[in-house]
Amino acid sequence: MVSPKQSFIEYLRVERGSSIHTVRNYRSDLEQFERFLKPSDQRSRARLNSPPQDQGKSTPESEPEWGQVDPLTIRAYLARLQQNGIRKSSIARKLAVLRSFFRFLQREGLLKTNTARLVATPKQEERLPAFLSVDDALALMDVPPGKNETGLRDRAILEILYSTGIRLSELVMLDVHDLNPGEGLVRVQGKGRKERIVPIGSKALAAVEAYLAAVPFRTYHEEHRPLFLNRSGKRLNGRTVARTVARAASGLPKAPRITPHALRHSYATHLLEGGADLRAIQELLGHAQLSTTQRYTHVTMDKLIEVYDRAHPRAKNGKGR
Repeated sequence: MVSPKQSFIEYLRVERGSSIHTVRNYRSDLEQFERFLKPSDQRSRARLNSPPQDQGKSTPESEPEWGQVDPLTIRAYLARLQQNGIRKSSIARKLAVLRSFFRFLQREGLLKTNTARLVATPKQEERLPAFLSVDDALALMDVPPGKNETGLRDRAILEILYSTGIRLSELVMLDVHDLNPGEGLVRVQGKGRKERIVPIGSKALAAVEAYLAAVPFRTYHEEHRPLFLNRSGKRLNGRTVARTVARAASGLPKAPRITPHALRHSYATHLLEGGADLRAIQELLGHAQLSTTQRYTHVTMDKLIEVYDRAHPRAKNGKGR
């Protein structure tokens, strides 16, 4: 008999088309909540941050009675996470996972009420996204690439991330045939397997062309060949990309900690500063909600104030003429 949790995982994978990263994170969050629910396992409650020993096959007998979970239990779980120093954004995500899981159980007739909906989402601290200045971004792109296959690959990675603003998970899933150099476009598979087409600059395309020219023949069918390969000839993983970006940015003076996501933020911020429409940026980034894109209006506020002070006749020194 398939357990409720395993049924939910299959639902995510098959019906919703969630990525392997999303499925893994949902499973991990649910198993973390399960460990909290076990009253006899006090040690696991103290180790809420530790990953589960086995990410796969839990048996139905090992699962809690989900119908017995009430809002007080969920609030206690969230409080324990906060005591363990988990960020509010992560706690909100874990609550969202529980809501989604209980909604599925309710749909399947296994629960009468989605008790997680009765628990308020923790108020989020406002954190502006880290991003590079235009000068730092250009300096990062101008770092001379290595002349071997790995150096050319890393250069192409940096160029694509900044040129397209795609997510790390989207980058590593690119195949060679997703690029359309003639049109200057790249096909991206985003969250929920939603495809979108985004422009890609000529310098990024040139970097990719140089990399592909240096890659020896692989045994992949061209249609399914990953764009970025590791030394074993397999698809590159996200951890390697993150290390590549951090290593390249380490030489920048006074630059913030740079991650692939910071390059995505930089892309959006520089487009907005250059006059791009907010809804156009929403489409390029693949945001489902405009409110997600609107946070970039905050990081450009200093520039807007500077323009206002310079241009408005009654702005200078707070005095009118």
